[in-house]
Amino acid sequence: MILAVVRLAQQMLGRTYVRYGLASAIALAFDVCLFLLSLRAGVAPAYAAAIGYGFGTLVHWLISSRLVFTDRPDREGAAAYRQKALFIASSLSGLLITMAIVALANMAGWLPIIGKLLAIAISFQTTYLLRKMVVFA
Repeated sequence: MILAVVRLAQQMLGRTYVRYGLASAIALAFDVCLFLLSLRAGVAPAYAAAIGYGFGTLVHWLISSRLVFTDRPDREGAAAYRQKALFIASSLSGLLITMAIVALANMAGWLPIIGKLLAIAISFQTTYLLRKMVVFA
């Protein structure tokens, strides 16, 4: 039974989307923690979302570039700079989506965490597609 679970885990980790999901979960933990800490410190919800998202992006880059999209690691020269620039661009799109959704949710009177959860779902899909089809293509 345990060996079957281990084999299944190995197969799933071999899939880019699953590895991306795991990387995102780790980055998300950092993101949400900083978001909540920033809210507690009195930072406006949209800016708190930006702080968390920014740090989460750094964590995500470190994991994605080394463990997720491993079939084409551009780590040197012009290709590496291009890849980093595209990653930053994809992150900025996710950041803008996140800030907009959290700000709109806040204006609607929702709890900031509800807006953040909605933003997470939408920005996750957007950035995954951009990174899969553009950044690490």
